[in-house]
Amino acid sequence: MADDDAALRALRVIADAAGRSRPRTAADFSDPDVPVAATVVLLREGDAGPEVLMIRRPDRGSFGGAWVFPGGRLDAADGDPAIEEAAARAAARRETREETGLELDAGGLVPLSCWDPPPGIALRIRTWFFLGSDPGGELAPEPQEVDAVEWTRPADVLARHARGELTLYPPTFVTLDDLAGHADVQAILETARISGLKRYATVAREGAGGPMLLWHGDADYEDDRSSAVGAASRHRLDLSRLPWVYTRTP
Repeated sequence: MADDDAALRALRVIADAAGRSRPRTAADFSDPDVPVAATVVLLREGDAGPEVLMIRRPDRGSFGGAWVFPGGRLDAADGDPAIEEAAARAAARRETREETGLELDAGGLVPLSCWDPPPGIALRIRTWFFLGSDPGGELAPEPQEVDAVEWTRPADVLARHARGELTLYPPTFVTLDDLAGHADVQAILETARISGLKRYATVAREGAGGPMLLWHGDADYEDDRSSAVGAASRHRLDLSRLPWVYTRTP
């Protein structure tokens, strides 16, 4: 029942985004009134390929029952919020230590992405994602923040989500989808270093079959449909049914 409740909460958040989102403005991505959070995608080599550390939130709160990466909101101890990436990096290390007991090297974190939710919705948290290698050591989950933890292959998490066995939110889903195509941890880290930070300025739409999220590069991203990209270009996540479908054309 807890997993079902978590899935229903996730669907309500997504439906709210599609129904309440307003058109984006240039200022939305750096809006100082939007809370900022940071998360770490911890990686290690497994017998069948790269594995990622996933934690499940206790069944309460906005993300209750969902499987996520360790992380949380910035606080005063993380530094000047105006220097957002540096503060997010500090928060990522602090939250990982508090939630899992693992101590990370700040210099070893590789910026991966920054996600800005659709403007106009009730819950907006701009979130920085960093990649990091497993530092070793024993996991010590904080019971108030984590009720399950496991190392697992990204493809296995996606398969369980497709079967309705666990709850994910879109940034986690897309990140896992990107990770699933790599042969080893080094390839993941090198790709992120070469690609640089990816910014996801999210737009929510109600499609013919249900809600979908769009990002730059999708032909339907702009409200006036005057995008310079080709009409067939796609950068979207179709959430209308399981399995979710993430499409990004070159």
